[in-house]
Amino acid sequence: MKKLAVLIFAAYGFLFAPCNFAQTASELKELAKENEVRHDELINLEQETARAIQWNNGTLFRRVYGDDFIGVLPTGQIKDKAGWIASIENSNIKYTSFVTSDIRVRMFQDTAVVTCLWSARGTRDGQTFARQLRVTHVYVYGNRGWQAIASQETLLPG
Repeated sequence: MKKLAVLIFAAYGFLFAPCNFAQTASELKELAKENEVRHDELINLEQETARAIQWNNGTLFRRVYGDDFIGVLPTGQIKDKAGWIASIENSNIKYTSFVTSDIRVRMFQDTAVVTCLWSARGTRDGQTFARQLRVTHVYVYGNRGWQAIASQETLLPG
């Protein structure tokens, strides 16, 4: 009797496996589509971040940065969300350009690690500057969409 039950169970699984696979393939396609949309959202967020910094505008950061956000500046200084927004809005830097490039997105379910290159030109206290930074942002996807929870900036030499 046990052998018959095992045989029936195995036959059932074999017969209906293609139906389950077809459904799974469809779900995988939908998931891949969703991941592509999320990927594009993250790239757009990185580009919007560059524009917000260039124009000393904190609005994006209020919307996208999580309440528990923590950022590390190239100097090693740590800023929370409020400190980050204040430093953007009260900056004495006037950018002539601020470009994000080499954006790389790695997703892990509802978490993403995004790295990019920031290239900036401008003036600070009457002195012109040009600099590049490697930046890493960590995002978590939730009810409010992508929320940045961490940032690390590294000033490149030269």
